[in-house]
This record gives sequence, C-alpha cells and structure tokens, in this order.
Amino acid sequence: MTGRRPLKTLALNLRAGELVEVRSRDEILATLDEQGRLEALPEMLQFCGQRFRVFKRADKTCDTIEQTGTRRMYHTVHLDGLRCDGQAHGGCQMRCLLFWKEAWLKRAAPGPAVRPFEVAAPQGAEGCTEEALHRAVHVSGADPGSKGERYACQATELLRATWILKWWDVRQYIRDVRSKNVRLGDIVRGIAIAIFNTIQRRRGGRRYPHIRGTLTKTPVAVLGLRPGDEVRVKPKEEILETLDVRRRNRGLYFDPEMVRYCGRTFKVLARPERIIDERTGRMLTLPTECIVLDGATCVGDLSIHPNRLFCPRSIHSFWREIWLERVGGRRESEGPTP
Repeated sequence: MTGRRPLKTLALNLRAGELVEVRSRDEILATLDEQGRLEALPEMLQFCGQRFRVFKRADKTCDTIEQTGTRRMYHTVHLDGLRCDGQAHGGCQMRCLLFWKEAWLKRAAPGPAVRPFEVAAPQGAEGCTEEALHRAVHVSGADPGSKGERYACQATELLRATWILKWWDVRQYIRDVRSKNVRLGDIVRGIAIAIFNTIQRRRGGRRYPHIRGTLTKTPVAVLGLRPGDEVRVKPKEEILETLDVRRRNRGLYFDPEMVRYCGRTFKVLARPERIIDERTGRMLTLPTECIVLDGATCVGDLSIHPNRLFCPRSIHSFWREIWLERVGGRRESEGPTP
C-alpha cells in the first residue's frame, strides 16, 4: 500500500451487496509495482476468477497501530467472508478481513457505469510477479521462524495507505449511507452515543455501555473449547465480575463492542495462538487462551471513544473462556489465576 492518494484507478463505485468477480492474477499483478507494495497479499490470489458479494465499502478504517482514530481510504472494498488465512505470513491466525482495490475487481452483474479512468501503471516496467509478492511479506530477510523475522501485510502497512479522518466529518456518514454500509437510523444512534460518551468523558461521568471491574487478581476457567463447539456468552454482569480495574481479565480487554453479544449463542470459530503484531511486524505467541466466535466482530458503534465509528473492518473479538459457557455442557474447571 502507498500513502499517495490514487490519481488514476478503476473506480467502480461499488456498494454493499453488489456481485463482483476478482480479476485474473496477471491483471492484478499488472497494477502493482515491482515490490507489490503490499496492496495485494499472496493469500488473495486463490480467489482470482471467483465471484463474491461486496460486504462493505472500505472508505475508512480504524487505526490499530498508532490509535490515531479513523483513517480515510479510496476505491477499496471488503468482500463477504474473504479473510486472510495467514499461510504466507508465518501462519498468522488474526483472520483479518482483506482490503480489495476496485481495480482488481469487475462487476459480475449490470450496474452503474464505470468512471473512465485507467488502472494506475506500476512503477516497475514489468509490474509485479507472484514470486516478488511472496518475497515482499518478509521484511527482514531472515529465515522464516527466526527471532529476527518480521512480516509486512495490509494491516502493518495501513498507515501508509490511509489519511487521518476526524470523527465529526459528516461526509463520512453520508458515504456510509450511500454505499449501504450503514442504515441511517444506526448512524443517528451511533453519533448520539459518541456525543454522549464524549461529554461524559470530559465530566468524569459514566459512559455507555458502562463497564467496570474491581478485581486485583482475575480468575480463570478452563472449558477446553475447540472450533465447532457451541457456546453462550455470559450476561454482562457475570463478565464484569471477572475483570480488574482496567477492564481486563489476565491482560485481555473486554471491549464495549463485545457487550452486544452477551447472552447470545455462537459457534467457536478458532482458538488463535499466533498473530502478527501490527506495529512491529513480528509474530507473537499468545500466552493465554483466546477464543474467536463465528460472527462476533467489532461493529464500531459502541466504542467509548468515537474514533472508530462504523469502521467496516469487522475485526474478530477475542474472548476468555471464563466469559463463555458451553451450551448443554459443564465447564471443566474454574479457579483463580495460577
């Protein structure tokens, strides 16, 4: 990804729900420079030639690196269900929703006319090769798995591909509605919550949703969950009893975005153990259990800070087993932190 606003691109002006076809490998590689610039990832090439629905436009995204707030993007979308499997990135299990440039897609059904722009020419004379794309994910050049190994991906390069966008810039919400990313009623509700929380933060009052822990040492439960297991998220009040004053259980933050899922039933999607640190590019081994639930993702309308309102990135929430209960089963053991 580059930090320059694109001057020439194939602008399809896609909306959520539209059917598109991913262009061929050669067509996509021809839009990249010799280094690939990490606009595309090797993991994306498996989808070439296939058809998918647009999940949402990625006109903006949240900064999970420097926490600067919402970031502006151009001519980019997310496709329904297409997440990075991490195979080219050391087995990273973060399952990030992939960013797709409109230049890599074409409509698979009749739609609005394409604006008469050309795909930006690559800086390299021959464009990018698939081999170069695979090499570009290794920043340090060290052997895979070594301590010096660092990776580059769409997530680590996000700041170079985006621009700061203030949450009070109303144009972003107009784009959200026009693109069918968000309904107008949800926009009004989300902005109202953001304004309320901003006022409460300044006056030291309770923010919505209110989350407060009181423990100094947090408990642990062992359920031995595996992908496919059915679980129910415990009520909010029970989860609060497991949090410390920083709203964490053994270091894992219980995000306000997770409150909406309390009391609901989900299938366990994954039990991640390795993820790439977006700030450094280094692989991290998670020291304690984290559970990912199928369909439990960040929506971006309940954050206590209004800097990620309606981010379409849909990042999976990480859950502790003590926040969950088996459906039709008993927990294996529970107790204080060892």
